[in-house]
Amino acid sequence: MNFLAHAYLSFERPKVLVGNFIGDFVRGELEKQFEKEIVFGILLHREIDAYTDSHPLVKQAQELLKPAFHRYSLVITDMYYDHFLSRNWNDYHDQGIASYTQWVYEVIASHKPILPKKFLYPFKYMQKENWLEGYGKMDGLQRSFTGLSYRTSFDSGMEKAPEFLERHYDFFEDNFKHFFQDLILFSKEKLDQIELNYGDL
Repeated sequence: MNFLAHAYLSFERPKVLVGNFIGDFVRGELEKQFEKEIVFGILLHREIDAYTDSHPLVKQAQELLKPAFHRYSLVITDMYYDHFLSRNWNDYHDQGIASYTQWVYEVIASHKPILPKKFLYPFKYMQKENWLEGYGKMDGLQRSFTGLSYRTSFDSGMEKAPEFLERHYDFFEDNFKHFFQDLILFSKEKLDQIELNYGDL
């Protein structure tokens, strides 16, 4: 999943949120690097990604994308899902998307001393350009995909992903809504399990 979904799936717990955001940027013995609740967030991030990658609905979305985008289909699916989460935010959360995303940025920025260096660069632009809210608008999505296309090793064609989304919008929105309900339930249960298993860290 992409950043907005990982934020939402931290369930308003600031340190879990931090861990959930940096999950792709850390390695090694987590318990020696971070406090307990941040470790919970990192472990939850990894469980969310593994669950997402193996879910039949996600695979269904990827199958539609693969002929056009090949290896980048999973990245595109993740960003489409953040688009629908941002666009339909009021269906999932009582707090408005603008104030929620500002809260997220503030929480992450307040933990800057422990953030991985590789995360600081994307976070700088995420905050400056308000990626989390911007995903919900087609022009914001276009900027994100165009930026990603410049950074890929191969010709990804990701700058064409918003156009592809518009052609198959109803399919991807329905796919997201059904999948995300499963993911919310999974994430709540998994976080409880992680806390139970690692409560003595």
